[in-house]
Amino acid sequence: MGNPLSQYTLEELRQRRSVKWRHYPDDVLPLWVAEMDTPPAEPIRAGLADALSRGDLGYSTPGGTLDAFAGFAAARYGWTVDPANARLSPNVMLGVSEVLRHVTRPGDGVVINPPVYPPFYHYIPDSGRRVIESPLVRVDGHWTIDLERLDRDFADASAYLLCNPQNPTGVAYPREVLLAIAELAERHNVRVLVDEIHAPLTYPGVTHVPFLSLDTAASRRAIAFHSASKAWNLAGLTTAVIVGGPEAGRDIAQISEHFGDAVGIFGVLATEAAFAHSVPWLDSLLLGLDSNRRLLDTLLRDQLPSVGYSQPDATYLAWLDCSELGLGDEPAAVFLERGRVAFNPGGAFGKPGAGHVRLNLATSAERIEEGVRRMVASLG
Repeated sequence: MGNPLSQYTLEELRQRRSVKWRHYPDDVLPLWVAEMDTPPAEPIRAGLADALSRGDLGYSTPGGTLDAFAGFAAARYGWTVDPANARLSPNVMLGVSEVLRHVTRPGDGVVINPPVYPPFYHYIPDSGRRVIESPLVRVDGHWTIDLERLDRDFADASAYLLCNPQNPTGVAYPREVLLAIAELAERHNVRVLVDEIHAPLTYPGVTHVPFLSLDTAASRRAIAFHSASKAWNLAGLTTAVIVGGPEAGRDIAQISEHFGDAVGIFGVLATEAAFAHSVPWLDSLLLGLDSNRRLLDTLLRDQLPSVGYSQPDATYLAWLDCSELGLGDEPAAVFLERGRVAFNPGGAFGKPGAGHVRLNLATSAERIEEGVRRMVASLG
């Protein structure tokens, strides 16, 4: 199986109607939003084609999707998921909002760790809850959770929205950090919600530890959110999985049976095909992404050594510290104007994102090289 990241030419990609390729003019190289420049895995393509051929475009049912996810979780992570304690959601963030309604009260504080996925800043207030920022810290060049700060911030919180693997830094938290989080959550009676959407994109040599796989009081009450949308490039086919720990069954049961009505049938079919039949495609993708993260490291060391970069443990995202380039708090704007290359601006991920950009590695090696060339050109 070939590298899925090298299947399309630039001209073919520019024919797409997705936001990655339509938001900017054609002279801009888009290395920003979380979409991949890949074809679909063959089992996904075939499943959707079959549905079209039989006119299967009606309302969705879960079918075997939850069982498929449970099988993937067992094989990939050694984690036993009870499909009876899981529900489908239109997407991860709508699932988070729905769960917050059941496990917290209006006005309650929800802790997050910036720099972090920007929608956290919107969905929590939209749910009538308060955002409490507990920023990550850098230790020896690597981002991690400040456990002492988290201990203090939990004192004013009812819930904790953890992102693991972390977006945008690409950190996959080790078991000892997750156990420390669980201990703090239990001490403060904080409910843990975990966005694990990037878990399938964990690189060789790194282990993703599902929070619900821990044998702790906090993990048994925790709720996790998964989706095939990132790892198999299905963002337009919105479907996610909400999984409750063994003692979160009552919370899962409180979710209205109508909550999943917005889950489209193509999303369900694609998600089931991804988890059940498309793991070989995922493994080929990870080989290409692994090569790209290493290529970017070499390119930056050779051409932009003042840019800070730690190869991610997971995700196809590169978090670049450009603060020493003298481009201000939002270097993405300079790279766009001068170099015609688009990155996600770091400020969108919270105050610690000032001076940073997020680069999308899920493209061909040639386009990674061109992106760095345009960064260098921006400084001339």
